[in-house]
Amino acid sequence: RFNGGNNAGHTIVANDKKFIFNLLPSGVLQGAKCILGPSVVINPSILIKELELLKNNNIKTEIFISDKAHIIMPYHIKFDELSEQRKGIHKIGTTKKGIGPCYADKINRIGIRTIDLLNIEIFAKKLKTNLEEKNEIIKKIYNDKPFEYEEVLNEYKQYIEIFKSKVTNIETIIHNAINSEKNILIEGAQGTMLDIEHGTFPFVTSSNTLITAATGCGIPISKIKHKIGIVKAFSSRVGEGPFVTEIFDHIGDEIREKGQEYGSTTKRPRRIG
Repeated sequence: RFNGGNNAGHTIVANDKKFIFNLLPSGVLQGAKCILGPSVVINPSILIKELELLKNNNIKTEIFISDKAHIIMPYHIKFDELSEQRKGIHKIGTTKKGIGPCYADKINRIGIRTIDLLNIEIFAKKLKTNLEEKNEIIKKIYNDKPFEYEEVLNEYKQYIEIFKSKVTNIETIIHNAINSEKNILIEGAQGTMLDIEHGTFPFVTSSNTLITAATGCGIPISKIKHKIGIVKAFSSRVGEGPFVTEIFDHIGDEIREKGQEYGSTTKRPRRIG
């Protein structure tokens, strides 16, 4: 998986059983080594739920997490919610999962990465510094309740053991696979028109959704031999933004119901066109 976070749900049917994942790539059901790349943003609580889903269904697979991937914090989710509320009718229509604010911190070079969680002293220091600024914004701009440092720290301490067993330099794993001429399937999230650069800005996601973004996993573009484009029989969209071929009548409603076109993550009805 090379982009996004738990804002992008995907449904997989294997052996007549339906699974819904928001973070883990589809390969987890095939016994393949699975990787969450450096451009993925990770909500630890969601990741743990998906790992428990695998365990409860006796599905065994190796899962690795990039040490460069950024972690979604409670204040990211809070900012996502407060920002959407403040925009009112001009809202973007985000999933309010904290994805955008997490990527914003990454670009602003103040984000907390998975490798930071492996050293509690480093994590605690970065958390304290970030909360000082975030709480000021929450109180003075949004007039909302600030976060308690100890509460957030204690919550994330419980994730350390899970991350210790999975966080690694994924570039080494990928390069070893390339050198051994093994097949690597790079899975993206979301569609072309949600790409932060080439989509219907500002009604886009906060990451690059196109295959060129896969180079962020450390794979040379020259090594990508095949590109698989997935196209639906009809178009759909969740949230706000332009949709020039949108169907508003009973036909759109019928397609939505027959195709079960509701967001895997938010359960919101998808717009059909």
